[in-house]
This record gives sequence, structure tokens and C-alpha cells, in this order.
Amino acid sequence: MKKYGKKYVEASKNVDKTKVYNLEDAIKLVKTTSTTKFDSTVEVALKLNIDSKKTDQQLKGSLSLPHGTGKTKTVLVIAKGAFAEEAKTAGADFVGDKDMIDKIKNENWFGFDVVVATPDMMPEVGKIGNILGPRNLMPNPKTGTVTTKVGDTVKDIKKGMVTYKNDKFGNVHTVIGKVSFDESKLLENLQYVVTTIAKVKPSTVKGAFIENITISTTMGPGIKVDKNSFDI
Repeated sequence: MKKYGKKYVEASKNVDKTKVYNLEDAIKLVKTTSTTKFDSTVEVALKLNIDSKKTDQQLKGSLSLPHGTGKTKTVLVIAKGAFAEEAKTAGADFVGDKDMIDKIKNENWFGFDVVVATPDMMPEVGKIGNILGPRNLMPNPKTGTVTTKVGDTVKDIKKGMVTYKNDKFGNVHTVIGKVSFDESKLLENLQYVVTTIAKVKPSTVKGAFIENITISTTMGPGIKVDKNSFDI
């Protein structure tokens, strides 16, 4: 049986596990159940009515939160020529082509949070797929990180673009901000995530798509949110 720390146990006393909270009450509660000394991340988990074994029901994509994530991500762009210059102008932290690929391969370098690549560079990037893949850093067209619009993508990531992907149990987890965010910003970010995911319901899924919604802070207790609080 899993053991929880004293702070978690104390925070959990404020959460009624049998209750489904409306959106506003859930946001208020999640801000008071943080158990860390640092500014905790607030996350949402959506349990979806999908069969993750079926390729046509797997979800993978990206979205830009209205109020960002509270963290500025370090972006590596693998591109050449004009695309590389565009990435630098847009504020990419690292820009290169084969030199960056070699640096990752030979130096085990991971001084970045996101990798963006142009389509022409993907054959080279694919050679280190065994290194990037397990760390969830491999560029992918579905998440918008394989693109010719490198400037816009870098700006979106810097502003708060996050990626999502369902796990084998049909859950999607993503960030909606920080505990220090105003309630209104957390609320709007959460609404945006839920409504965005609702719109990508696979055509082969019958019945309700989103089964339940839970929010929590880093190392904090889960708080169930009423689906009826959203326009989905």
C-alpha cells in the first residue's frame, strides 16, 4: 500500500474524495492543497473513453495555453539556412543542424525542453530517435514540432504551447499553470485544455468522450471536476 507524506495527508483532508467539484470551487481548492515550498505546477488529467490499442483512437497534439504555463521552455531548433535564421530571430535558445545532432549523440547533451525540426532535417534527426524518443523529445508533425513555420512555432512554445498524448490507460495529462497564477488564469487555461481535447474526439468513439476530469498540484491530492462545468 502506498504511503503518503504528512503534508499530503493534511492537504487531502480538505478534499472530499466522494465529491465532484464545480469548476470555480475546484480551482480555489487546488491552490490551497499545494504541499511544496516551491511554486507548484498545476496539472489536469482527463480520463477518456478511448481504446488506446487502436491507432485511430490515439491522441497526440499540442495547444497553446491562453496564459502560458508559468515556465519558459528552452527550445532547440534543428534547421538550415533561412529556417535557422528565422528560428534565431524568433528567440530559439539553440539553433543548428548536424552539429546539434552530433552534440546530443556524442556528449549526451540535453540542455533543452523542446526540439523543433524542419521536415528536410528529419532523416538526420531520425538517427538519434533512440535517444530522443524515450525522453519524449522527438519532433513530431502531430505536435507541430516538425514544421516549416519555425518562427511561429518557437514563439508559441515560448508563450506556453504544451503537447499532449494519451497513455495506455486512455488518460491525457498536461499542465495548466502554477499555483501562483490568479484563479481566473488557471480557470481559463483549464477550460481551454478541456474544450480543445473535446474537439479532437475520434470519429470511432461512441458515447461520452471525456469520462472524468481531475486537477492537482505537484505532489498534491487529486480534485475531481464536474464535466458539466464545461461547454463540451
